[in-house]
Amino acid sequence: MSRARVARRIAAAAAYGGGGAGLLGGAALGLLLTEVALARRVVGGHNESPPHADGRYGSAFVHQLGREPLLLGLLGDSTAAGQGVHRPRQTPGALLASGLAAVAERPVELRTVALSGAQSYDLERQVTQMLAVPDHVPDVCVIMIGANDVTHRVPYARSVRLLSEAVRRLRDAGCEVVVGTCPDLGTIEPVYQPLRWLARRLSRQLAAAQTIGVLEAGGRTVSLGDLLGPEFAANPRELFGPDNYHPSAEGYATAAMAVLPTLCAALGLWPEDERPDAARREGILPVARAAAEAAAEGGTEVTATARGRWALLKHRKRRRLPEHTEPDGAAERRPARSRSGRTL
Repeated sequence: MSRARVARRIAAAAAYGGGGAGLLGGAALGLLLTEVALARRVVGGHNESPPHADGRYGSAFVHQLGREPLLLGLLGDSTAAGQGVHRPRQTPGALLASGLAAVAERPVELRTVALSGAQSYDLERQVTQMLAVPDHVPDVCVIMIGANDVTHRVPYARSVRLLSEAVRRLRDAGCEVVVGTCPDLGTIEPVYQPLRWLARRLSRQLAAAQTIGVLEAGGRTVSLGDLLGPEFAANPRELFGPDNYHPSAEGYATAAMAVLPTLCAALGLWPEDERPDAARREGILPVARAAAEAAAEGGTEVTATARGRWALLKHRKRRRLPEHTEPDGAAERRPARSRSGRTL
């Protein structure tokens, strides 16, 4: 069965409240779980808390036109939280907030509710937390979720439904939403064959189904794929962190450069023609096909169109991120500490 058909089936089950049929046979699933357990023994460094990066970015624009700062929210799992790096400026939240401030020429206030180890079940709590103050609703939110759903056997239809409900709640509150879909778990170094092939297949199937659900809820997606680019497969030592599982500082920068154009476009700030460019393999495709193609290539944006079951597939040009990514007042803050008490 093609990835587009599988994604469409999962999304349909999510829409009708089903749990979703299993995508692997019992023997293959047992092998997958055995290999996951072995990989987890190899992967280390999970107990350190990610650095706290919340704050205001773009201090150079504070007095320009007297405009209020844009509010950026980060929801999801350890990838959104910045697990694996030690400095706030290295987290995806800080990188995106600084980049958005530079493009918008306006301060950006970052708020992160992402939690390491989170599955889609946790999104309801995170959205409630993000919308707790009615007059402080974010202008745009970025959600990165899905990897833990794969490794913890969350039924895909349920996973997609929970994500869609989170996107819909944020959109109903007036917030733009960009979702970084499930990354390709087949790129993780301690994961060996046959798990590598199975992990890639499962994570791409979930990513494609997530795209369909997110578009129906009013958001747009960026495929994280092999963590946003072939660089991860070619240079895993540089782009994976010390635990060989989470991205390094260079890896998060690669991810942020891919997500930033879509983040800015959601706010009408990206200076790029929205029409598809055939020379860059862009186009208007059936939603399921666009979702499947995006899942296979990191950094691909999918946005709904006014033509019903059709979507715009884009490969936006990336920009270098600003060098200064510390939140205003970071120097006065106490350093973040791990759960063991070690300064990060």
